[in-house]
Amino acid sequence: MQKEDCFYLGKIVKKYSFKGEVLAKLDTDQPELYENLDAIFLELRNNLVPFFVENSQLHKSELLRIKFEDVDDEADADAIIKSGLYLPLATLPKLEGNKFYFHEVIGFTVTDKNFGDVGTVKAINDATAQSLFEIDRDGIEVLIPMNDEFILKVDRDSKTILVETPEGLIDLYLEE
Repeated sequence: MQKEDCFYLGKIVKKYSFKGEVLAKLDTDQPELYENLDAIFLELRNNLVPFFVENSQLHKSELLRIKFEDVDDEADADAIIKSGLYLPLATLPKLEGNKFYFHEVIGFTVTDKNFGDVGTVKAINDATAQSLFEIDRDGIEVLIPMNDEFILKVDRDSKTILVETPEGLIDLYLEE
């Protein structure tokens, strides 16, 4: 399995018990979706290695407590601490309407209701307090906050996102 065919689910942050159980911090708004996994890929030395899950359950709501097959003691658990967790993109639940996964909208065309064609989504910046669409407009970077009030429609068939941004926002990027 290649990394580009997968999505990042989270990271193993610490050991939980002397029987090899670990706690993973998940990068999701819905950790309960991942409570009963059969298998998961761990990133070990830049390779994705499949691990089978004996059992898993939510721990203090934001962490997932996982017992992997063949990880039976603290030494085994130590070997996988800080490993990234990945799942195949095909396992993501399909989102409807204006909800979307960040990777899904890369390459979509963004059109503003008042401004017109803005450009193409080249990346999502989620390192800021509010996630931003990074849009390429003929070599000029335009940033639009991913605010529910701004996003009017996500059309997967035509690969377009219709937004309505505050007046003047897009112009800020285009003025010389």
